[in-house]
Amino acid sequence: MIKPIANIVVSAFCICVVGIMSVGAQNKKNQLPEIGVVASSAISLDKEVLIGDALMRQLRGQAPIINDPLLDEYIQDLGNRLVAQADNVKFPYKFFILNSPEINAFAFFGGHIGIHTGLIFNARNESELASVLAHEVSHVTQRHIARSMEARQKSSPLQIASLLGSIMLAAVNPEAGMAAISVTNAASAQSSINYTRQNEQEADRVGIRILADAGFDPYGASSFFSILTEKNRLKSTPLAFLLTHPLPESRVADARTRAASFRKRNIPESINFHLAKSRVLARYYANPKRNIEYFSGILDKQSYVFKAAAEYGLALSLLANEQFEPALELIEGLLEKEPDNLFYLDTFTDLAIEMDQTQSAIDRLSAQILHTPFNRVLTLNLANALIKTQNFERATSLLRDYLLVNPDNMLAYDLLSDAYQNSGQKLEMHQIKAEIYALVAAYPRAIDELHTAYNYASERKIEQQRIRARIDQFRTAQERLQTL
Repeated sequence: MIKPIANIVVSAFCICVVGIMSVGAQNKKNQLPEIGVVASSAISLDKEVLIGDALMRQLRGQAPIINDPLLDEYIQDLGNRLVAQADNVKFPYKFFILNSPEINAFAFFGGHIGIHTGLIFNARNESELASVLAHEVSHVTQRHIARSMEARQKSSPLQIASLLGSIMLAAVNPEAGMAAISVTNAASAQSSINYTRQNEQEADRVGIRILADAGFDPYGASSFFSILTEKNRLKSTPLAFLLTHPLPESRVADARTRAASFRKRNIPESINFHLAKSRVLARYYANPKRNIEYFSGILDKQSYVFKAAAEYGLALSLLANEQFEPALELIEGLLEKEPDNLFYLDTFTDLAIEMDQTQSAIDRLSAQILHTPFNRVLTLNLANALIKTQNFERATSLLRDYLLVNPDNMLAYDLLSDAYQNSGQKLEMHQIKAEIYALVAAYPRAIDELHTAYNYASERKIEQQRIRARIDQFRTAQERLQTL
């Protein structure tokens, strides 16, 4: 169940900023900024990573974040292509998706970038989507939040925390966030808006360069701005993106001018982008019957960019409507042409489980995973299928190996918890539940789970030592969260 996010986001952000500013305003007020270092006097990179991790844990527990291996894989791969062309990259970037029809995206400390499903659905091509991601990457590389804090070091810490907390909330829930901004000090709010516009201009400039260097159409930004301008004319209230990313007419013209400085490219359409769009629509929009009508209609009219993407969307819609036989026929046809396609393999697995043909999915996935052993789509699908056939030992081994490389994957922990529970391994189940609670910053509940696990480890002294050490780590993490 999705819970309200407003209180947790603002409170977490305010805790972080108050702690930083109360020290920073005193110790840094007489320092001059070092030329060439972005916001070095406002907040250290180590502190930025800590704050980013704390906020991400809060968001996991409260925001409608999608744990969809396919969409996660797609958006992370797309983001990595852009980050590879960015300057001043100081840490790994983590891209994640929220289930929201709003056209919006946001970035915060530590290289975390959130994308709403509405953005994927409304972008017309991959370059338009990539232009927004490149813009958000630029906000992080230019350290705009830290620079905003530096610009306000003479303000009271509480005022700064309130304002930046409102801005963070606006990124996730624009209407609530902008309402929060409106009740802060008027002069300070206007200063923030002006500073944000400067940040937006800089992020546009840097982002378009990243976009072009990564092999996308540099006109993707201005093209996407045109979509927003047109959609905004039809709404009584501003679009979410426009609340958090001011869009005067001059900005569209500036984006076109900057794009013109790059060589014009004929960028081919991306099948993965259109498969991702079909998945967003079929799984997170409307209802199965309406989606069946939609995808059937564009197939009949041949009004698609890729026929395969429309067939994939129809297969997903049929699956959601429990029409398994026609869905399987479509997916098997797609797999004949592209047997390695992760989108098709994922849906084939779901259908095989529903139709009591799980072993066929295990066989196909096992063959594929030999070539890419830590791929999230293959690993999580195979583990799920193995659990369904009660092959718990292989499933837990697969998931534990995967979590060594991807220690913050919520879905992998959920599957591992199910495997331990169904196999009667209560000690391990409670240990994994503790890790799940830690991922959402619920450290007291995580510690409770470890105390329960400890009771099941009465004859395993080494395991008891490990549990005590992990409890100490969680207590330290909780203290750090409270003192950030």
